[in-house]
Amino acid sequence: LFAVLVALYEEPEKPNSALDFLKHHLGASAPENPELEALRLELAEMKEKYEAVLEENKTLKSKVKVY
Repeated sequence: LFAVLVALYEEPEKPNSALDFLKHHLGASAPENPELEALRLELAEMKEKYEAVLEENKTLKSKVKVY
């Protein structure tokens, strides 16, 4: 971290965002891991299923109230 901060200080042309500079030099902007992308897709699918189950639950609760 110290070396990256020194590099930022010594940079002749200062970047617009120091945070982006730090992320870039610390490797936060490295290419995505394929496993990470698969997990993100799985998370999106699970969120969709969750929303569908919530909607179904709401429908079933309203049917129970009718009876």
